[in-house]
Formats: sequence, structure tokens, C-alpha cells
Amino acid sequence: MDSFKVGLDLLWAILTAEPMLTMTLLMLFLCTLLWAILVDYLRQQKLKKSGILEVDKMAGKVFEEFLKGLLKHKGYKVSLTSITGDYGADLILSTNDNKIVVQAKRYKKKVGIKAVQEIVSAKNYYKADECWVITNNFFTAPAVNLAASNNVVLIDRDLLMKWMLERNKGGA
Repeated sequence: MDSFKVGLDLLWAILTAEPMLTMTLLMLFLCTLLWAILVDYLRQQKLKKSGILEVDKMAGKVFEEFLKGLLKHKGYKVSLTSITGDYGADLILSTNDNKIVVQAKRYKKKVGIKAVQEIVSAKNYYKADECWVITNNFFTAPAVNLAASNNVVLIDRDLLMKWMLERNKGGA
């Protein structure tokens, strides 16, 4: 306890001996605090504007419906698979020359390799050209590694929010 008091006394002596140092340190601390508050505020505004907070509360099937609308807005023809017997795909996207199977994962935790394994199987079953996993969260490192080796496109929270913001602004 004595060493703590000595440390405080030393700090106080330094701060009171050099008023300019004290003011500089205080200003630096206050600026850093204000910057952190501003960054957090802007992040919260972006979250609210994107609508991701509502997505986080959706049930799985509602999330699939939400993605259907979002992907239609991006120009895809979209159909939902049946609730049972979907072989790992929740949505099927098509363009003029491409067929894409998508697995939707609205999770509170990171998405693991099981989702990647399932969508790879679905790609073969549906004879698709591409396969995607879309989540409101992020992916584990093993999921990212497996996806890379199987050409699976991973759409995480950041990209999903970007798409949502583009839709909300009326962009493509």
C-alpha cells in the first residue's frame, strides 16, 4: 500500500511541477474520450440506418424472406426452397446465365464450417454455378478456410449492412 501512495505522490508532483504537461495530458485524454464517443455514436447511427438491429431479432424463416427481397432488389430472380428437404440451400438465385444457391444463417454467434459444408453439398444437388452463405454475423476462421478451398462466397455482417444501406438509399 505504501508503494501505491508513493506512486500517487510522484505522479502528483510531476503534474503540479509542470502545468503545461498537466494541461497537455488532460487535453489529450479529453480529446481521446470525445473521439471514442463520436466514433461509437456514428457506428450506432450506421447500425440503426442499415436496419441490421431489426435483422438480429428476426426468426430464421423471416430472415430468409428478408434476404429474398434484398436480393431481388439487387437484380436476382429469387425463390425460396421448401422448409424441409432443402438439401442445405434456403434460396436459389438466378441471373441470365448463373444459378446460385444460398444458405441464410441468422445467428447470434459466428457461423462455422457446417454451413459451408452444407452449401457445397447443395451446390452439387441443385447443379448450381455458385454457392453463398449469408449471415447477420461473421464466420469462424475454419469456415473461411473451407469456403476459400471450395469457392464458397461468404457474405458477412459488414457486407450485408452495405447492401442494406445501398437499398435504403435507393442504390443498386
